[in-house]
Amino acid sequence: MTIALWCVLAAALLPYPFTLAAKWSKRFDNHSPRAYLETTTGWQKRAHWAQLNSFEAFPAFAAAVIISHVAAGPSALANEFALGFIALRIVYGLFYIADWALLRSIAWFGASLCVFALFIIAA
Repeated sequence: MTIALWCVLAAALLPYPFTLAAKWSKRFDNHSPRAYLETTTGWQKRAHWAQLNSFEAFPAFAAAVIISHVAAGPSALANEFALGFIALRIVYGLFYIADWALLRSIAWFGASLCVFALFIIAA
């Protein structure tokens, strides 16, 4: 299995640390976690938003990696873009939690470029 394919697994798991951060409270109610998350504020609310965005970013990334492998075969370049995506998505989440909006947007854009690049490899 290639590094890029392992990155698909990493991307699938990426939202969960942000989920744990969002729920980090003695007041967390596991009987109604979604209702609790809607009441959070500050960094916990931003951690919740980071986890939601991580779930949203996953399908396009997974498709891009798989399509690049099917259409062009495994490549070092695909591995690099997949690793770049994971790294940028990690810093994206950290920037989101820290409320560094401009850096967060730059990281988001960079990760999106990695996805586009994986599709270009397939072309």
